[in-house]
Amino acid sequence: MLLNDLNIVLKVAEFRNITAAATHLNMRTATASAAIKRVEQQLGTELFVRTTRSLRLSAAGERFMPTCHKALKMLNDAQQNVKTDNGIVEGEICLGISSDLGRNLVVPWLDTFMDSHKNISVKLHLSDSKVDFYRDPIDLVLRYGKPSDANTYGFKICNVPSLLVASPAYIEKHGVPTSIQTLHQHNGLFYQLYDKTYDEWEFLRNGTQTKVKMSGNRIANDGEIVRKWAVAGKGIAIKSSLDAYDDIVNKRLIRMLPEYSPRPTQLWLICPSRQTITPAVRLLRDMLKAQTQKILAHLCELDVIKEESLQDNLE
Repeated sequence: MLLNDLNIVLKVAEFRNITAAATHLNMRTATASAAIKRVEQQLGTELFVRTTRSLRLSAAGERFMPTCHKALKMLNDAQQNVKTDNGIVEGEICLGISSDLGRNLVVPWLDTFMDSHKNISVKLHLSDSKVDFYRDPIDLVLRYGKPSDANTYGFKICNVPSLLVASPAYIEKHGVPTSIQTLHQHNGLFYQLYDKTYDEWEFLRNGTQTKVKMSGNRIANDGEIVRKWAVAGKGIAIKSSLDAYDDIVNKRLIRMLPEYSPRPTQLWLICPSRQTITPAVRLLRDMLKAQTQKILAHLCELDVIKEESLQDNLE
């Protein structure tokens, strides 16, 4: 049996759908079907029960898949151990990233990362939409927010303070909000995801939470667009301190009402299972932690954020 055929069979068993598995593996459905047939011919039995609308494991498939999975994992672990002992880390990383974070920070980091690790290749999927590991050709995702799916596995990269920001041009024309009570008088720039517009902004001050219902004339489902609108002086926005870092340092954006902290978030590297955590993924995780730490430390030096905001005190 071909090892690649066995990997395809396992992926089809995971998805319970040949087309979905083929899409995830970036191959034609006919290629995946042919791999299944070759393995079934070698075994002399059918691994799947096929109907016009569904596909499920046969009794033989139920017995075969767990052992097959363990065997391939043991082989892969053995190969990786030998390569790691020889100082070789290789593999393909299929990574999903939110648009603003990906384009403006992570892509440059990946260029340096790949220059240092010549045997690692990367496929990027830039989108603010939620990734479906069972549908999208992605093996891990870098996202704001703690993973809510108990079936996934994640590494927390860092805590990320959020900032209320506007451009110098906007401030010159409209002024700075004099208090949290006057904030609603300004034009908000809003992020939208799955038809939910985030126009109610939450702030913390001395442990007390305040919510402000904002109004505004611009909404986008892309975080980078919201940031660019803010830089262009179209209104005020709440942005992650990572996303706004370059604009803050170069004074294209100014933090407002620093005594009020918008609700913070966390940055996580999320995998569908522990089995997808390869040496290459661990190297990527360590690189992301190091790079984000540099940015957050610099923002602390500039007194844009406080060191205590980086501590593990989020609910």
